[in-house]
Amino acid sequence: MTTRAVISEGYAPPATVEPVRAGGEQRRRRVHVMYMIDWLYIQGGGEEALMRIVEGLPRDRFRVSIVTFDANPDAARRVRKAGAELYVFRLRRTYDWNGLKTALKLRRLMRDKEVDVVHTLFETSNTWGGLIAKLSGRPLLVSSRRDMNILRLKKHRAVYKIVNRFTDAFVTVSDSVRNFCIGKEGLEPGRTVTVYNGVDIARIDAADGSAALRAKLGVEEGTPVLTAVANIRKVKGLDTLLRAAAIVRREFPNLRVLVAGNWLEAGHFEELQGLVRELDLGGNVGFLGHFEEVFSLLKISHVFCMLSRSEGFSNALLEAMAARLPCVVTRVGGNPEAIDDGKNGYLLPTEKPEAAAERIVMLLKNPAEARRVGEAARKTVQARFTSGNMAAEMAAVYERVLASREKGAAA
Repeated sequence: MTTRAVISEGYAPPATVEPVRAGGEQRRRRVHVMYMIDWLYIQGGGEEALMRIVEGLPRDRFRVSIVTFDANPDAARRVRKAGAELYVFRLRRTYDWNGLKTALKLRRLMRDKEVDVVHTLFETSNTWGGLIAKLSGRPLLVSSRRDMNILRLKKHRAVYKIVNRFTDAFVTVSDSVRNFCIGKEGLEPGRTVTVYNGVDIARIDAADGSAALRAKLGVEEGTPVLTAVANIRKVKGLDTLLRAAAIVRREFPNLRVLVAGNWLEAGHFEELQGLVRELDLGGNVGFLGHFEEVFSLLKISHVFCMLSRSEGFSNALLEAMAARLPCVVTRVGGNPEAIDDGKNGYLLPTEKPEAAAERIVMLLKNPAEARRVGEAARKTVQARFTSGNMAAEMAAVYERVLASREKGAAA
């Protein structure tokens, strides 16, 4: 059984809240998990991971709702298809009169909908939303950590110190992030667990790396394609990738470098365009922006390269591995937890375009080695990093914190 999606702006409380009954008896109540995320456009790793959890949680045990401060129609449709409720609270500032009114409405929503667990993602939800969840008096609070605090502002740090005291569990996307947060943020190890991102292998397999896509992108059959899937931000190391590509082009003059991702840092995007001109890569490099056909793009590619300066745990890397692409990535964040150097991919130090170029050239010259590494990468994802695994592990986290509360109440 799935719940009907409710997509509403804000929340108007009902006159009464009736229990669900069947045959005159109250049904066994499912656990209500409410996710809170700053925005939902499904154009980034955290949003995509959230939707895969929402789609994968067993509905015989859980019912699901999502609260966000902004969402686009595509996201709303996907939430509806997943059988979840979506509430959009338009919010510009959290600490003003409108923020207070929104907080009261959200507090009422949690009570009326009998929310058992609130799971927050991103900075505003983790802080402001976490405080509201605890002040509502009912739900347990689970808080996500998806990076090495690279997006956290000074105002967030102060509130985190307060909210962390009352958080029942912390979920990190990799052991590297877990260790970082325990050491730097002071999270309790016993309340902090790693749940890796997972990918939908069936959706990747269904994608068509077609001649139509090649024509759309101007990529002829046989052209070596080096792909990166990353939003345009300095932390993603795309400048290092361009310098590596300039070296690779000496061996492969017709090399195409395709970068799929939103232009989140306009200033850095201008820097990258300047670097393209400086390196004379104008005929080789394409910035695709937000690209709907990422899985098909991976299927017409020969090497995936991600030379980030920092990572939590990359969905894009897992998707490339699932698509059987050999991956050349930096030894940062959770990358070494997915890549075993030389076996299912390659790990490199940051800021080393020469080393990256050497690996890329080797793979382009040795298709058999590229296939071997790509197949090993695919098997790694199948064994450890599927959407099903992620949803099952998250369900176990919720049940564990609920069991701890029940045990504490009975003591």
